[in-house]
Amino acid sequence: MKYMIMMFGSAESMMETRTPEWVREMIGAMIQLDKDLENAGELVYNEGLADPGTAKTVRFVDGAVTATDGPFAEAKESVIGFWIVDVESEARLLEIAEGIVKWSDVVEVRPIPGGPPEV
Repeated sequence: MKYMIMMFGSAESMMETRTPEWVREMIGAMIQLDKDLENAGELVYNEGLADPGTAKTVRFVDGAVTATDGPFAEAKESVIGFWIVDVESEARLLEIAEGIVKWSDVVEVRPIPGGPPEV
């Protein structure tokens, strides 16, 4: 089954609070994780995201489309990267997430159902 693993955090905060060595180690761990998932045939797609300060939120309000600067959620931490994996079990999914959460403190995993809900 396919799942999205979302890594939460703040790149700006990370750069202020962590040492350059820690950041380099984290980046190396993420590169190795990507290689391991690709070699196992479990990686569908992954990307890191730009800082939320670069986001735009687009809304449909009173019949008009409005774009404003900033992320949708008013939170210090947001999604900073994600992986879409195709794994055999939830246990394997959580094993992968354990390797990520030690670098970001918060990871969310969510199934990708592969289509809209039955209506």
